[in-house]
Amino acid sequence: MIGIYHNSTMREAEFGGTKTMNIVFMGTPDFSVNALKSLIEAGHNILAVVTQPDKKKGRGEKVMFTPVKEEALKHNLPVYQPEKVRDPEFIKILGEMPIDVCVVIAFGQILPKEILEMGTYGCINVHASLLPKYRGAAPIQWAVIDGEEYSGVTTMQMNEGLDTGDILEVTKVKLAEDETGGSLFDKLADEGAKLIVKTLEDLEAGTITPVKQDDSKSNYAKMLKKDLGNLDFSKPAVQIERLIRGLNPWPSAYTHIGGKTLKIWQAQVLEETFDGENGEVIDIDKKGFTVKTGEGALRILEVQLEGKKRMKSEQFLLGYKLEKGAVLQ
Repeated sequence: MIGIYHNSTMREAEFGGTKTMNIVFMGTPDFSVNALKSLIEAGHNILAVVTQPDKKKGRGEKVMFTPVKEEALKHNLPVYQPEKVRDPEFIKILGEMPIDVCVVIAFGQILPKEILEMGTYGCINVHASLLPKYRGAAPIQWAVIDGEEYSGVTTMQMNEGLDTGDILEVTKVKLAEDETGGSLFDKLADEGAKLIVKTLEDLEAGTITPVKQDDSKSNYAKMLKKDLGNLDFSKPAVQIERLIRGLNPWPSAYTHIGGKTLKIWQAQVLEETFDGENGEVIDIDKKGFTVKTGEGALRILEVQLEGKKRMKSEQFLLGYKLEKGAVLQ
């Protein structure tokens, strides 16, 4: 376990008419950062920030801080990076803090019962879906891939299950027609940051009635793997196009041409019936090219050939000799 300690002034006074809470914040990636900022701006007292251990990246194995750690250090907050939050020593440290609530958002470890029960309000999780739908690791991307009309953010009273605790409050967000995993990520990060502040205010005011989740309506959002992006052109164009958007920017959708990987960043669905085999390039013009699929076709608008920069198909075709009849696999 690593502890980085900085001076932190305890605040007991009222702030903007709302009682200041003593918070332990647990989070790791970019998605968590806005929530931490919002809690600080709302005047809450962050007793500690708990995040995943630093990792070495790149050829030089440079040590990289998590986004949450970087933000915490900007505000001179104490940071803890336990290898395992179940470590008795770490639990003892938290147990000695005057915690009102633990706020957990994309932390990356399962919390033990001892931590879940700490503080006046226990542990409140900010989850990027309309629970009970899309429990699990990748709710944002799967909402796009599955063609959901709405997604959103849920604050939840955590229990020992995986995203199974009682629902506290919900914010609903309509997906745009061109929504990507990345754009929805940004929207929900903003909404989550606002919702957690509101939820804490409403908990203090006693105006929240927790709602049990209906397990029969749950849908597990499994973790994304790179091979999920390997496009299968036997599927309908509508499904493939949603997959392209859902996996943008990571892990990205791709196919192969001329022995090289070709990432597909943007495509348009054509619903007409076309002749040819699935994956075949059936039309090319100055602006782009069209690929047949199991149902309809895809007009490919933005690509990235292995070893090259991301570019519009118009630019790609200027430097790559693509011919009608070529098959993407």
